[in-house]
Amino acid sequence: MSGAWPLWALWVALGIFIVGFLIPGRESNSPVHGWLSLLCDWVPVAVCWVAASRVRFRNVQVSLAATAVTMFALGDTYSVAVTTSGVELPFPSTADIGYLLFYVLMLAALAALVRRQLQGLPTSVLLDSAVGSLGAAAVLAVLLSPILESAIGDTPSIATVVGVAYPLLDLVLVAAAVGVAVAPGLQLGRGWVLLISGLLIFATADVAVALTETGNDTTSAALASGRALGLAFVATWVDGSMRSSAPVGPGPKGGWALIVPAIAMAAALGVLIMGTRVPLSALAVSLAGVTLVAAAVRTQLAFRQLVKMADLRRQALTDDLTGLPNRRALYADVPERLAARPSRPSALLLLDLDRFKEVNDSLGHDVGDRLLIQVGERLAAHLRAGDLLARLGGDEFAVFLDNARRDQAVAVAVKLRAALAESFTLEGIALQADVSIGIALSPDQGDDLKVLLRKADMAMYKAKAARSGHHVYMSIDNSHGDERLRTLEELRIALRDDQLVLHYQPKIDLTTGAVTGVEALVRWKHPTRGLLYPDAFLILVEEAGLMHWMTEVVLEKALDQAATWNAAGQPMTVAVNLSASSLVDADLPQRIGALIAAKGLPASALMLEITEEFLMADRERARAILAELSAGGIRLAVDDFGTGYSSLAYLRDLPIDELKLDRSFVIPMTDDTRAAALVSSTIHLAHSLGLRMVAEGVEDEEAYDALVRQGCDHAQGFYLSKALPAEVLDEWLEMRRLDALVG
Repeated sequence: MSGAWPLWALWVALGIFIVGFLIPGRESNSPVHGWLSLLCDWVPVAVCWVAASRVRFRNVQVSLAATAVTMFALGDTYSVAVTTSGVELPFPSTADIGYLLFYVLMLAALAALVRRQLQGLPTSVLLDSAVGSLGAAAVLAVLLSPILESAIGDTPSIATVVGVAYPLLDLVLVAAAVGVAVAPGLQLGRGWVLLISGLLIFATADVAVALTETGNDTTSAALASGRALGLAFVATWVDGSMRSSAPVGPGPKGGWALIVPAIAMAAALGVLIMGTRVPLSALAVSLAGVTLVAAAVRTQLAFRQLVKMADLRRQALTDDLTGLPNRRALYADVPERLAARPSRPSALLLLDLDRFKEVNDSLGHDVGDRLLIQVGERLAAHLRAGDLLARLGGDEFAVFLDNARRDQAVAVAVKLRAALAESFTLEGIALQADVSIGIALSPDQGDDLKVLLRKADMAMYKAKAARSGHHVYMSIDNSHGDERLRTLEELRIALRDDQLVLHYQPKIDLTTGAVTGVEALVRWKHPTRGLLYPDAFLILVEEAGLMHWMTEVVLEKALDQAATWNAAGQPMTVAVNLSASSLVDADLPQRIGALIAAKGLPASALMLEITEEFLMADRERARAILAELSAGGIRLAVDDFGTGYSSLAYLRDLPIDELKLDRSFVIPMTDDTRAAALVSSTIHLAHSLGLRMVAEGVEDEEAYDALVRQGCDHAQGFYLSKALPAEVLDEWLEMRRLDALVG
């Protein structure tokens, strides 16, 4: 509180000064009033210099403001001293030096306050400030016209110059104060309104002094009080801005910055209209004209900014890749549609491309992007004009159908799936974009976009899991969605806590009957649900991006078991399936080689089984990765042969050791002569290329014997043995060895 005494003294002095004028019988030009006015001059001086001393006079604008107030006080002191002594004060006098320096120094203080920030302000802000300044100056020039004309009409002299200087400096001070007031973004310090208000009050009082007959005591009191109040506001601003605890405040707000230029334009227009009716000074007309020109420039700039903002808004609501509306557009549009007609039926379709990640991983992201563009174009071509199609991100799209019931939404889903089933040609390869679609209905299943999206998402995953293509949300799906999230978290725990186990299905040499290798098949030993097979979790593993982690775990376990068999004198090749997403890792060959070496195994102990689709999707990438693996001695097999693309050129180009004929060919061969012919032809094709042939899905003795007759190299299937844990497989192998000895 002790540091605030100058400010308290300031307002007490101002109060005494104003009350003194209200005492009946007192003359406004009495010595008492003169000395009271000096008190109101010098207390602000003390406040300013005490505040400046807090920062050791390092603040330029505060020092200038303090000096300005001091100059005014000196001039007023001289004036009061002369008038109270009974001598008439001449014009101009020494007092005018102090008065005029007040204006000059305050303008310099304003310039110092904003000069560092002007370069960082946008042109629009500077124009707003200029329009406000010019408009205020034009109005003030109209008021000051009589003074300016009379002064200019006199014979040029020092008195004329000083007489013109006062109104012109008032005009400039008002213009500068208004210009600062309408400039948003300026950091003017705490209580900037006090500074601007103080200057405007002071200038208004000064102009009123020039325009008003001062013989009236009441008028003189009001004008003197106005000047004193203006100085008090300036001093209060100085004190507040220099206190260490005072936060730096922002400048004027945007709303005020828009209102003042508009008022300035109206005022300038009013000045020009007035000039057609009554004579006005050339200065007033010129300032009004320049105000309107600046306002026109500002309007043009504002129009350009509006166009730019509209374009930015359009871009913000548009997907950069496909040009379709994006997620923001969906959230902006659909709630309005739902709120407009809450009882009207509508549907939200959520589309997710199946196995799109394999396209990105195999053919590259540029090809994946082109596929998404074509998918968007094809979807848009099969929708109505009023339907909203948006790309939410990645390979996920959303369609909002207005005025659509369940059967109509299902019909659209079927139509869209059929449209995407037609092949896309990219990089010379024909690709199919299978899609899973989840459907949520409004208002039956919700009238909020977030609710509909969540339910459509659950329905979409239901369609993906069931491979049904599309699915309409049902209440039972809610538990499925929760179960899916829970399963994803449990999968991460399973990988971390070693809950995955491998079962091994033997491969039989059809020539000798010996077991020379096994295929490792992953199982999840779930703590509550028991043993889970791959179809229960592999899709989630791929979707959650956990396939690389799972591949590392499976390889580690398979090679550990191979090392165990090798140490027991029963070496066997272990085959491990690799997904397409695992084979995009350029460091995979080195990591697998290091893992095999760490187990002390020959490279031939591992066989990698790769899908035919990966080989065809990215021939160059496949050649590079598989060539490196083969060069390291690792054997390579094509799994599910015959179910992928029709071209067989990759068999010539890639270092494949083995083909595994898909069970869909083997199972019907005993009853279907055409299936038997295909199997026979495929075996001969493999042998002609120097490849071994493994038949999967051997379920009975007839198929086994037929494969032997046709010269197939190896077979695996339930007829021989299902996939077994390693310890059970060891028992099976031992029994098979004993049976062979007995036989």
